[in-house]
Amino acid sequence: MNDNHGQLSAVLDQTLEVVDRVSRARRADLKLEEYGEVIYVGHGVARVKGLPGVGSEEIVRFPNDLLGMALNLDPDEVGVILLDEGPGLAAGAQARRTHRVLDVPVGEALLGRVVDAVGRPLDNAGQVRTTERAPIEAPAPAIIDRSPVTVPLATGIKVVDALIPIGRGQRELILGDRQTGKTGIVVDCMINQKDKDVICIYCAIGQRSSSVAKVIADLRDHGATPYCIVVFAPGDAPPGQLFIAPYAAMAMGEYFMHQGRDALVIFDDLSQHARAYRELSLLLRRPPGRESFPGDIFYIHSRLLERSTHLRPELGGGSLTALPIIETEEQNLAAYIPTNLISITDGQIYLTPRLFQQGVLPPVDVGTSVSRVGGKTQLPAYRAVAGDLKLSYSQFEELEVFSRFGTRLDEHTRQLLARGRAVREALKQPLYDPLPAAEQIAILLAAASGLFDDLPAETIVKASAKIREMLPAEMPRIYDLVESGEMLGDADRQELIGIAGKAVGVEWKPSKP
Repeated sequence: MNDNHGQLSAVLDQTLEVVDRVSRARRADLKLEEYGEVIYVGHGVARVKGLPGVGSEEIVRFPNDLLGMALNLDPDEVGVILLDEGPGLAAGAQARRTHRVLDVPVGEALLGRVVDAVGRPLDNAGQVRTTERAPIEAPAPAIIDRSPVTVPLATGIKVVDALIPIGRGQRELILGDRQTGKTGIVVDCMINQKDKDVICIYCAIGQRSSSVAKVIADLRDHGATPYCIVVFAPGDAPPGQLFIAPYAAMAMGEYFMHQGRDALVIFDDLSQHARAYRELSLLLRRPPGRESFPGDIFYIHSRLLERSTHLRPELGGGSLTALPIIETEEQNLAAYIPTNLISITDGQIYLTPRLFQQGVLPPVDVGTSVSRVGGKTQLPAYRAVAGDLKLSYSQFEELEVFSRFGTRLDEHTRQLLARGRAVREALKQPLYDPLPAAEQIAILLAAASGLFDDLPAETIVKASAKIREMLPAEMPRIYDLVESGEMLGDADRQELIGIAGKAVGVEWKPSKP
């Protein structure tokens, strides 16, 4: 009897062990899902009841794989901004947590691609095949992790590189009224990064598809697409995409910065970004402030742009440069959003319609534009040319205004006006024709030395082209001298001016007004 009882007990123990093992295996296959119910759908937002454990900026999935991002975490409901629009999203639909903060693909696989704000391809070139992803939001590098901005980011544009230099790791605002050439400046800058090992990320926010297609075509025609990424949130996309697009672009750029490389991120433009955030905030019933913008409108731009920097050598020494674009109305620089961004960035390049209408392209207002990093990021060879050029040019612009009220000018004033007009003509530059630093210096040195003073305005551009043609043959070593960071000696400057004079057909006399 005892033997039978022992055998029965052993069999029971084995059975319980098998049942426990099967139960554990089944529990391992189970996933804890958290669902909520959509109680309201508006333009670009949804309110969800339930989801008590959802986190800020967590992805919320709706029927038909439509995506949203949790933004408002209220006691009774969750405010979700929609990243997709489509059928199946209505009151009563199911909303599911993903336990994943919104992230985007990053890495080399994105180079040459056009993607949306979530990282999905828009160029019909297949899926983006990368195993690495990064959250769109990340803390800005600590002050102790940053190095001074000292390496120039050459744009190839004379008026910028000589008078308003930009450094790698800087935040330089580009602002101006509509149709003044803001996008043209950044496209020139991207084209000029060819063979300079700088990754360029162009983030188009709320732009027309035709405008972005033209930018992509121009980059392709100039061989710039292999090192460029285009992030596009069109104007007809949900406002949630317009809101997250710049953060997604910044995350893609940060990947290369942390790899020890140099990256450039362009936001075109943050006016549309601010309006999209205002729309979302009003729909989510956040308290409006000045011009109906929410109170944290400054914070959303500062936390974005503060992520650009130049890292210390111990952290790889990579850099992330930001060129945000903002649109002004009737040249009003004191408007709410422009003043916010001017205070966040390290300087601004202002494009004025006045110069645009006069045919001065790019229409950069030298007197209003400024780079707070300044000559620290400029090649030393520029300092011999551009040291006093900005001051004298600004003085010329003021003097030109006053000269219109009088007809009798002394000889010295006439010389100053002639020199200023010659410099202004020399600073003109067509689109998509960035110049190497050595050619810029030769042209500006010729203008600053007075070689162009007696030339008609329409021939100065032709004279500049002749200088560019002669320089490689006459002084090939000047290219290496400039790019290696050497100063131009007096002999080099005299030789450069002599070559420029030969190209222009003007005998140079060392005299200044």
